[in-house]
Amino acid sequence: MRNAIKEIALPAFAIAAALLVFGVLVWFAGVNPVDVWITLFKGAFGDWFSWQNTLQRAAPLMLTALCVAIPARAGLIIIGGEGALVLGGLACAALPYIVPLPGNIVGTVFVCLAGAVAGALWIMLAGWLRQYRGINETISSLLLAYIAIGIFKHLVEGLLRDPASLNKPSTHPLAEGLLIGGMFGSDVHWGLAIAAVACIGLGLWLRATASGFSIRVVGGNPRTAQLVGLPATRLILAACGLGGACAGLAGAVEVAAVHTNANASMIAGYGYAGILVSFIARHNPIAIIPVAILFGGFGAAGSLLQRRLGLPDASVQVLQGIAFVLILASEGLRMVDWKTLLRNRMPRAVQPKLVKETTA
Repeated sequence: MRNAIKEIALPAFAIAAALLVFGVLVWFAGVNPVDVWITLFKGAFGDWFSWQNTLQRAAPLMLTALCVAIPARAGLIIIGGEGALVLGGLACAALPYIVPLPGNIVGTVFVCLAGAVAGALWIMLAGWLRQYRGINETISSLLLAYIAIGIFKHLVEGLLRDPASLNKPSTHPLAEGLLIGGMFGSDVHWGLAIAAVACIGLGLWLRATASGFSIRVVGGNPRTAQLVGLPATRLILAACGLGGACAGLAGAVEVAAVHTNANASMIAGYGYAGILVSFIARHNPIAIIPVAILFGGFGAAGSLLQRRLGLPDASVQVLQGIAFVLILASEGLRMVDWKTLLRNRMPRAVQPKLVKETTA
């Protein structure tokens, strides 16, 4: 119970501290911090319109956070989800160019699968470079993300460009029958349900299946994994593939549910924000759901901060950056033995009394 409280308390404290630091910064800019905090809440959760905007933004965050969380359970730090997302969106938009698709749910499934496969192969490349060439997966996945964005822009502005897209290069829009609609008549698309099911399903898989347990063993104690004969390389590549598939699916959902085509607006930083979401959730797929909703709310409130308080829309990214730094700092506090630390810092006259109290 105490460990569970610590798991929740440290990230909550880091987010609260980030809001406090952000309030100090906007105070120096001449804006009342209390007004900023109230506006953030209203923009994220103040009414049904805000909730819809928040949930729309939460869907890709859940999936890109899984791109970090699943490899992390296998001992890898993958931060290239942005690359897998844009390639997933590109594959989703490009598949109808290559294969005639039925204009119904079957076609929608195929374009989403195309995005998932593209993302899986791209992140598996980082895992392969790590296992067979000894290249650090954090660096390779980040650099591969820039390569993926370059490929995306080259094709969207060249070979796959819709001639009708003048000032904003994009691919041809998907057929109406291939699009993902809203849930129950709302503006919240079914991509949110897909993302939530993926989080819950992968969380249960890691916790309740032999293969999920094997991946956790590989990530927690590689030496033990070798001693018991687990195929570490295959498990690591599988974890990278699953994570990349989630990020690629995020790109496909963005195309099929939001943009209707692949364009530069997809490069919105969801892959990088997913890193923060995963770390706050401690790489727990199920815990990713509420954290993604919270940060989706922060993103949704950015425009309201700009309209009402005159702050730049990108100020929310500053808040996210502060939160990321404080989350990383809080990781250093997780292993601190506070009782021992306090006992060593206290005067010697007080120490015997503290020892008696702790042993009683």
